[in-house]
Amino acid sequence: MRISARGLHYRVLNEKVHQAIATGEREIYIDQVNGQRYIGDGIRNGDVRVHIQGTPGNDLAAFMDGPSLVIRGNAQDGVGNTMNGGKIIIHGSAGDIAGYAMRGGKIFIREDAGYRVGIHMKAFNTFFPVIVIGGRAGNFLGEYMAGGLIVVLGLRGEADKSPVGTYVGTGMHAGKIFIRGCVRNYQLGKEIMIFDINKIDREELDPILDEYCRDFNLPWKEIRRGPFVKLIPYSHRPYGKLYAY
Repeated sequence: MRISARGLHYRVLNEKVHQAIATGEREIYIDQVNGQRYIGDGIRNGDVRVHIQGTPGNDLAAFMDGPSLVIRGNAQDGVGNTMNGGKIIIHGSAGDIAGYAMRGGKIFIREDAGYRVGIHMKAFNTFFPVIVIGGRAGNFLGEYMAGGLIVVLGLRGEADKSPVGTYVGTGMHAGKIFIRGCVRNYQLGKEIMIFDINKIDREELDPILDEYCRDFNLPWKEIRRGPFVKLIPYSHRPYGKLYAY
């Protein structure tokens, strides 16, 4: 099914999408998207695939649980807000707070992402969220992160420049961040440390990189070579001493 979003209010557009799914549509194409918010929000059907041409507005796929969204363009702030499951593939850049409080599913970004990506990400039982950024990420990446995995590849950056900003992992108390390229101690929050990746890390990272590269038709072997470092918290209670003695 194909829907033209030209001139449509976001409520009208989203109602059309939900009605299409309710009547059995599983492959939906939305053209001429120009800032309409909340596309894909709350959809709970894993068989649904939505193709978006243009730039969706804030809170794309908020509370989504199962579908796949493919965006041929950039996306604004709040992609995957509190997302439970499914997959978002962005063939451009994403704005701030992508993956806010998400606890499952995958967000693959071909280019850059803004500030506070993965803030409050968490894993729960079988739910495990993953964000992969092909370019660079802004400040406060993984802020208060409580689970899951973030990967930053820095594919378009210079070799001597870090693909992440400052205050990485501030308040982080679980999960992992893999960085392809350099990262320096002054860029980190006080709660995390830098480590070389080991065999177990590689076994976790390789399938995710393989899937990402297939989605964007990128050279997996070349990207896999790295070099990669791992950022993890050294305490599960980073602010414990502030409140309990």
